[in-house]
Amino acid sequence: MIRAYKFLMRPTVGQAAALTAMLADHCSLYNAALQERRDAYRHGSKTSIKYGGQSGQLREIRAFDPERQGRWSFSSQQATLRRLDKAFAAFFRRVRSGDTPGYPRFRGVSWFDTVEFPKDGDGCRWDSTPHDPVTRVRFQGVGHVKVNQHRAVVGRIKTVSVKREGRKWFVVLTAEQPRPEPLPATGSAVGIDLGIASFLTDSNGVHVANPRHARKVAAKLEAAQQTVSRFPRRKAKDRTHNHQRAVDKVAQLHGKVRRQRLDHAHKTALGLVREHDFIAHEDLKVRNMIQAPAPKSDPDQPGAFLPNGAAAKAGLNRSIADAGWGVFLAILNAKAESAGREVMAVDPRNTSRRCPECGYTAKENRPTQEKFHCQQCGHTAHADTVGALNVLRAGLVRRHADTA
Repeated sequence: MIRAYKFLMRPTVGQAAALTAMLADHCSLYNAALQERRDAYRHGSKTSIKYGGQSGQLREIRAFDPERQGRWSFSSQQATLRRLDKAFAAFFRRVRSGDTPGYPRFRGVSWFDTVEFPKDGDGCRWDSTPHDPVTRVRFQGVGHVKVNQHRAVVGRIKTVSVKREGRKWFVVLTAEQPRPEPLPATGSAVGIDLGIASFLTDSNGVHVANPRHARKVAAKLEAAQQTVSRFPRRKAKDRTHNHQRAVDKVAQLHGKVRRQRLDHAHKTALGLVREHDFIAHEDLKVRNMIQAPAPKSDPDQPGAFLPNGAAAKAGLNRSIADAGWGVFLAILNAKAESAGREVMAVDPRNTSRRCPECGYTAKENRPTQEKFHCQQCGHTAHADTVGALNVLRAGLVRRHADTA
């Protein structure tokens, strides 16, 4: 199995400048390759431009511009071109499926934060000084950079990536390692219902509180964003010190919320994986759930629109995004795979409207957000607990159907 490791790097001032230049030059290569594809399509070229053709031009590009492109790893530049090729492949896949296409866009310097090295030893070397007590990673054109390695890396290193987050630099490793031994069986199965009032409710009636990390720093974030808005819009290289300080403050607050959300998701998922052999959850389409409502035209006044609940939906969308359901489910599946547990997604329709006692399903069974009262048999319970119980039963039914 493949596992990722992320470590903080501590570059010198000169190394940080070289890392910044490496990102900028790879961004320039990405944008130039995108422009070439756009021009070919605009001029009706019969020969489609793909990764193979663009990768074949790298030697000429490196020879023509040795100061900007020639000093970086050839393999990392190929990885950047593959990144663009994957973006186009995803674009055409969405076109064929009828989704919103989302044509690949040009990247600004502040939008391009990752450079990948496809193979350890080709343009980079992890732990390049093994006899040094300080762990270092070497990058072509940058040198040996100190790494704060807080845990051991197990397995064979597959890829190495440089990632910039605000003013911090990280190295991300992917390692191939044998599948770990599964956790001892507990004989327990559970269904979980994700929500806003409670982040998670399981079929045993246990509620996990919603930490609402973004809401706690909303006032600080609003003030920081207002400070940024007072400065005229400029490119990153042309910003004043005060402008850059204000931008860094916004990035710092967003980074703190992201780390808190990940920490909460990891701890909650780990608790579920340790306690249960089988975990069922709703198959939520989070991206569809946070879409803004479509505008409603006023038939009596051309050009005018009727109220469509956009303000209330915007608040709900912020709460859903703050909860981070998608991140949590991805982490839960990854931890369950490592621990030998089974996770199953089920259809979420009517899970909180179906009575677990008699099976009667009706909208009226849920008179309030928290209360469930069956209109047929009179069963009462917490609505989230009912939903989690129905999710568990649906998961067990699907599990037995798959094994039959």
